[in-house]
Amino acid sequence: MKTYREIQGGRKKGARGLLLASLVMIMLVLQACGNNAGSGNGASSAAGGDNTAEAAGSETTVAAAPAVLNFGFIGSNKLNVPGGAEGWGFYKGIIQEELKKYGITEVKLTGFPNGPDQTESLISGRLDFGSLGDTPAIIAYASGAKTRLISQSSAHTVGYLIGKKDGPKTVKDLQGKTIAIQKGSFMHRYVAGLLQQEGVTDYKLVHMLIPDATAALARGDVDATTNLGVPALKLIADGYTHLDDASKHPDLLGSSATVVSEEYLEKFPDFPKVWNEAREKALADLKQHEDEYYEFLAEIGDTTPELAKQVNPISDIKDTAFTEEGTKLLEGTKNFLVEEKLAKKDFSITDWQLQ
Repeated sequence: MKTYREIQGGRKKGARGLLLASLVMIMLVLQACGNNAGSGNGASSAAGGDNTAEAAGSETTVAAAPAVLNFGFIGSNKLNVPGGAEGWGFYKGIIQEELKKYGITEVKLTGFPNGPDQTESLISGRLDFGSLGDTPAIIAYASGAKTRLISQSSAHTVGYLIGKKDGPKTVKDLQGKTIAIQKGSFMHRYVAGLLQQEGVTDYKLVHMLIPDATAALARGDVDATTNLGVPALKLIADGYTHLDDASKHPDLLGSSATVVSEEYLEKFPDFPKVWNEAREKALADLKQHEDEYYEFLAEIGDTTPELAKQVNPISDIKDTAFTEEGTKLLEGTKNFLVEEKLAKKDFSITDWQLQ
């Protein structure tokens, strides 16, 4: 039988053992927690590190895209949008919805009467990017504009050469005559190329915007003028002479060019990919609503859906950023502009393209 002291001693030893064991357990738990925290930070730098990098990366990408995007296009209409997949995408909100994913909450659209005016705004920083004719885009780049070509949504823009009533009947009749053009536009390139092909060497080109040129043609102040699309067809229907159009000269067709400033690309390097993906979504939707699209074109062009379809068929819209056909047309246009000294220097189209 144990004595009171033995019992008490045993209890004290048991208590000390239990206390010691508890302390050891606490230390082990703390150490484990410390290791987990350490490895958690390390693993989170490795496992969660990718997530952090992705989040940081996506935050950087979003932060790199200013909230407001400034876009320029050629034309003026009550909806303040261009035609094509881009215009449809803006009209339906498809493009805006895509851009929101990258922190772009507002797109400001500005219409311009011609390409040279638009390129001036792009160079000055008032625009971030824009869609215009290939000729002014090439001339600007050859003159040192810090732009990159990110897509060519159309390669079948038809320019028209229209004579005054009771005036010239053929292109050769323009020898010694005055022709109104939009200087630096794709129609300038079309007319210069056409006159060269037809052997017309004595002529005068005067710069006029289309409304002014149309009025001058009606007064007889000029012998011919350039125009395009529905306005050109209206002039022909009103009795003006259809001298020629670029559909008869595939090498003189115009194409569109979407260019972005290098300054904006520094802020948002992924923009070309983001833009082209958004545009492709808009085009896919457009193809599902063809009749509605032609009604949309009729509204912005102040015409009928039938005429809109005749002038701007959906088949002319390219579904990829660049095509072999389009690049070849760009190359030919650039070479002509350089030879005619309309472009200040030669350059490689592929160096300008950003794919």
